[in-house]
Amino acid sequence: MTSRELCKIAVAALEDRKAEDIKVIDIQEISPVADYFIIASGNNQNQIQAMQDATDEAFYQAGLKVKQIEGNRNSTWILMDYGDVIIHIFSKEDRLFYDLERIWRDGREIEPGEL
Repeated sequence: MTSRELCKIAVAALEDRKAEDIKVIDIQEISPVADYFIIASGNNQNQIQAMQDATDEAFYQAGLKVKQIEGNRNSTWILMDYGDVIIHIFSKEDRLFYDLERIWRDGREIEPGEL
């Protein structure tokens, strides 16, 4: 399965849990860390946790396990590392504060519908 296909799975899971402002950033040309970052926002801790659970379940069904998760049930920022795809789930406030879109602006943003 390609990393772009993994992005499609993640975006579908996030959309299913009503994630807001989903961004997919192609960083293949600018970083060896991963191929794609996916950034999404949730309105509260319960939604953020549901977004994480849905994404993890979707990848598990695709035969993949998360390499590492940073954050817990009380976190307002969760990082899920699937190797070639790294998913950041934020509260709206933390997303504005950390502004990963600005930090990774040299990457190419892909509309979720283009996957």
